[in-house]
Amino acid sequence: MSGFTHQAVLADGPRRFEGESRPTPGPIAVLPVTEKPQPEREVVESAGGTLAPLGPETRGIVYTSYRDVDSLIEALEQYPEIRWVQLPFAGIDVYAKRLAPHAERGVVFTSGKGAFAQPVAEHALMLTLAAQRQLPVRLRATGWHRGGGRSLFGANVVIVGAGGIALALLNLLQPFGVTTTVVRRREGAVAGADRTVTTDKFAEVLADADVVVLAAAATDDTRHLIDADRLAAMKSTAVLVNIARGPLVDTDALVAALDAGEIYGAGLDVTDPEPLPDGHPLWTNDRCIITPHTADTPEMTRPLMAVRVASNVRGFLDTGEFVGVADPRVGY
Repeated sequence: MSGFTHQAVLADGPRRFEGESRPTPGPIAVLPVTEKPQPEREVVESAGGTLAPLGPETRGIVYTSYRDVDSLIEALEQYPEIRWVQLPFAGIDVYAKRLAPHAERGVVFTSGKGAFAQPVAEHALMLTLAAQRQLPVRLRATGWHRGGGRSLFGANVVIVGAGGIALALLNLLQPFGVTTTVVRRREGAVAGADRTVTTDKFAEVLADADVVVLAAAATDDTRHLIDADRLAAMKSTAVLVNIARGPLVDTDALVAALDAGEIYGAGLDVTDPEPLPDGHPLWTNDRCIITPHTADTPEMTRPLMAVRVASNVRGFLDTGEFVGVADPRVGY
């Protein structure tokens, strides 16, 4: 083995909280309480934190569930002295609207933002190549049938989102001699991209794209970012890759576009709905490859999340500096 390990890729550096905005240090609860081993507990203690059951003295929470939002809301409402919460993944869409009032009153939320960028970017590259080389057809073949295929070399790649995944993917794309465009909400160049445009220019760059990679947060503004009109505007030789969140794509419109040959193919690690029901037409579409939200496996994420938790425990207790600060009011 080479000994290489993944590292976080951050679009924004650590953020320091001072004065009244800084969370008051104190005991940390790992929630929700389960009978299963929780490696986060060991990480908290190794970083110098004091573990304690949820109660009046609790000042910080390391939260481990993406499905059980209620327990977190109940803890914040019952113990308003809690001022820091570490969330378990990069995306915070399932929590955002319900956590927004607590962010408004000053609770600092940190996520896995950027922590899993390298494995997810690697998966995005895999899905791109698989869709371009018609891998669904090749894997289902039972005879020696030749067909078509596209190349990534020299392609025009559009990446929607300017976070750690985009930065990691830009690095992986360099050997292919591609031209890269990053689409983001605010002005400002993205290091490694040939050009950066704001979201109002998305339609202009979409029409020339050979590959479109969705790596943006799921918010009200990005819901069905790819709809029937935008699929129709894409090249018939273009592929769409979604490693962000399922609702960024109108699923019915994607099925229709693939059936009509409006785009060359799609690679999806996320779907809407999720999980995608058995028997859904995307499962058997020769132009589509689906992986079940496995861009970053537990084997990859555990060590990366341990680093993030430890760093933020130290920031909570000592420096006031936090990594991966998220704002539920904007959704990421």
